[in-house]
Amino acid sequence: MFTRRLALAAGFAAAFAGTATQAPVQAQDWKAKYPELVFAVVPAENASGVSERYAPFVEYLSKELGTKVTLRVANDYAAVIEGQRNGSIHIAGYGPASYSRAVVTGVKVEPFCTTRNNDGTVGYYSVFYVRADSPYQSMDDLKGKNLGLVDPNSTSGNNVPRFVLNKMKINPESYFSHVTYTGSHENAVIALQQKTVDVAANWWNADDDSNLTRMLTKGMVKNADGTPMKKEDFRIIVKSDLIINSPYAYLSDLPDDMKAAIKQAFLDADKKDPEAFKKLSDGKNKPWETVTNEDYNKTIELIKFVDSLRKKGS
Repeated sequence: MFTRRLALAAGFAAAFAGTATQAPVQAQDWKAKYPELVFAVVPAENASGVSERYAPFVEYLSKELGTKVTLRVANDYAAVIEGQRNGSIHIAGYGPASYSRAVVTGVKVEPFCTTRNNDGTVGYYSVFYVRADSPYQSMDDLKGKNLGLVDPNSTSGNNVPRFVLNKMKINPESYFSHVTYTGSHENAVIALQQKTVDVAANWWNADDDSNLTRMLTKGMVKNADGTPMKKEDFRIIVKSDLIINSPYAYLSDLPDDMKAAIKQAFLDADKKDPEAFKKLSDGKNKPWETVTNEDYNKTIELIKFVDSLRKKGS
């Protein structure tokens, strides 16, 4: 009996040891298979500004994951979608609409966290700006004028604006004299500042936190004489309903323990490297919130709706 007990104890000990070492072995397995991870984002500002903003966080991720993480600043959302489709981008920062576009077109990705605003909410708005010195008070005043959008796959800069305009019975291509995709949220503001467009779509979190206020803080928006413009120099004429915040997503076929490590690194960033975390939003955001694909069902339906509008217009 004594011998049998010893044998059983040895068996349990071996089993426990195997379990205890399994996780590190698996970790080594994925690190060997993925010696470098590519993390892609789309610039809401100029590319150099994005690189500077994300550099400390990418350094933190590399250290936390124990494998090299390389930042790729993509030209547009379509480049991120295709990069994840072909597997060359492992982690990506999306807008809600571009993530939904990826899902609708069959890209195998999973969202794992989203930004949380300073007031604790996990949503933002699409707004239409005009210059305060213009006579335009509503969309009715802008027939035959020039509209500035951001990118075909932008949520706040194209898809939601088109949805809002459709509810007003407005077809942008026939209502406005010209519809311009400016390429970024910053470019849309600059086009309005320079009067290249008469109305521009953009994102807005709160009165003191929007793409416009961040650009004004950096001195990026100036009058013709070079003096800095102020928030009061712009007027919001339309604001959308709340949109769920932008997700970060990884490839679905990455190893489970690898995905868990990536997700945890994001969720721990505010505690383990608070300065890198704060730099991402100029200290405006609270710690990330966990999300799943189901949280974007409404945005996926929005994409399908916008696609149906395009088919009707073609």
